[in-house]
Amino acid sequence: MLIAEVSEKFELSQDTLRYYERVGLIPRVNRKNNGIRDYTEEDCRWVEFIKCMRGVGLPVETLIDYVRLFQQGDETLETRKELLVEQHKELLTRMADMQKVLERLEGKIDRYDQMIGTAHQITGFSPVNFAESKGK
Repeated sequence: MLIAEVSEKFELSQDTLRYYERVGLIPRVNRKNNGIRDYTEEDCRWVEFIKCMRGVGLPVETLIDYVRLFQQGDETLETRKELLVEQHKELLTRMADMQKVLERLEGKIDRYDQMIGTAHQITGFSPVNFAESKGK
C-alpha cells in the first residue's frame, strides 16, 4: 500500500506518516526498488495503534519505547506489559480529572440556562419570539 493510500485510510498526512517512521513510532516501512514506501498490513496495524494511542494523549516518548521494546522480541514482554499498565493508570487518572471538569461545565451551563430562563420570564424576551415577531 502506498503512503498516499495509508494517509487517506487513517486520515493522517503523509508528513505525519514519515515522521512516525523517522522517530520510531512505527517500525521501518519496507520500500520498493524505486525507494517508495510499501506499507504492509502489519505496518497499517502499527499506524492504527499509534494513532489510537496518540489520540488519547499517550506520550510520543513512551510509544517510541514500546515500539523499540517490541522490536527486541519476547524477552521484553514483561517490560512492555509494565509500560502499558502504567499508561493505563495514567489514562484512568486523566479520565477522572476530565469527568470532574465535565461536571463543572455542566453545572455552569445549567446555571446559565436558569438565568436565561429567568430573564425570559421577567422581560418576556425570547430569541425565538423576537425572531418570530420580526418575521410578521
